[in-house]
Amino acid sequence: MGKVEFNRLRVALAEKNLKNRALAKELGVTEASVSRWCSNDTQPSPEHFLAIAQILDVDVRELIKPTK
Repeated sequence: MGKVEFNRLRVALAEKNLKNRALAKELGVTEASVSRWCSNDTQPSPEHFLAIAQILDVDVRELIKPTK
């Protein structure tokens, strides 16, 4: 079984034409952190998910793949 994708951050960034570096700067985190979130190696904290949604101007639910 392959890696489960829980967030759509990579897709949302591409749709908004925003690079990992720019998001990292806005959030005050490292570019490596954003890269790990995009590759689903780690997940952002709930607070970061909310901040990302605000920065990308999307509903936070759009960043999370439903479990059912």
